[in-house]
Amino acid sequence: MSLREVLTAQINAQGPMRLDEYISACLLHPKYGYYTTRTPFGSGGDFITAPEISQMFGELVGLSLAQAWMDQGAPAPFTLAELGPGRGTLMADALRACARVPGFVDAARIVLLEASPALRKVQAETLSRHTPHWIDTPDELPQQATFLIANEFFDALPIRQFIRADDLWRERQVGVTDGALVFGLGPAQHQPALAHRLEDTQDGDLVEDCAAAAPVLSTICDRVAAHGGAALVFDYGDWRTLGDTLQAVQNHAPADPLTSPGSADLTAHVDFEALLGACDSCTTSRITPQGVFLERLGITARAQALAKTLSGDALENHIAAHRRLTHPQEMGNLFKTFGIVPKSAPMLHGLEI
Repeated sequence: MSLREVLTAQINAQGPMRLDEYISACLLHPKYGYYTTRTPFGSGGDFITAPEISQMFGELVGLSLAQAWMDQGAPAPFTLAELGPGRGTLMADALRACARVPGFVDAARIVLLEASPALRKVQAETLSRHTPHWIDTPDELPQQATFLIANEFFDALPIRQFIRADDLWRERQVGVTDGALVFGLGPAQHQPALAHRLEDTQDGDLVEDCAAAAPVLSTICDRVAAHGGAALVFDYGDWRTLGDTLQAVQNHAPADPLTSPGSADLTAHVDFEALLGACDSCTTSRITPQGVFLERLGITARAQALAKTLSGDALENHIAAHRRLTHPQEMGNLFKTFGIVPKSAPMLHGLEI
């Protein structure tokens, strides 16, 4: 049996599925889910994230958090956490760079939020020198100073989609027609959570809502506010999304999100307005393009230093990696970042309040 058959049978028995339920099943079904059955990162997978492009990304992110740790008095022990850590590459690069910061690595307790058993095995191998601990929800973060990274985590949380109909909304659903999975619309209803979107939309406009995102960030902010620490969030999106941003990626190419459930990654643009709205207990930075942030941290100087030891194809790949991470026409502007610190602490270096 395939996930398509499982979902088709469920829809035939219970009626159309909400989109967030469909995405959750595609990504995390215990037997057929995308993340539970494979390790999708890297050139041999379906997509490449910033840490897989170059070691420079993880190095600079790690050193940024290490500086924040020192700015806050170097608490020990402390939690060094990552949400959705992929193959563990970012954390490994960060720890290697931070080994030069006296006391940082020794005081760090590595905590990883990861739902995929397959990826947990890969992370255990990548970080075997550091004995990481895994958690299932942000509520399990230890009650101590927490320095946290979330790179391309929020874009993978399930979303709902709604199409405006006068002052009401029709929810996009997944149904079955002639044996095929298809999109359809539910009845027009009031959606209190979308009341603020009546001011910037018109009939027929599609908006997205990720109900799971704000509680995750709120929990992190409460931990940072209570015990100290900082968080860095990287993702693609904008202040307020408008239109259909759901996308499927398979073998590094766009795919139909309904054609082969469980075989493609599903993501959507992040609504940064909703994320920052969950951070009342902390100070947050401005939303900053990833390329600007990395340049402020000195990525070009680091790239030049590494280039001195390279030649031929290795040098060309290194130059291309620097461009991909920072150039406005590549990840530099598409991806945004912001920082979170306690209200009494200085903002992370490279970011502005």
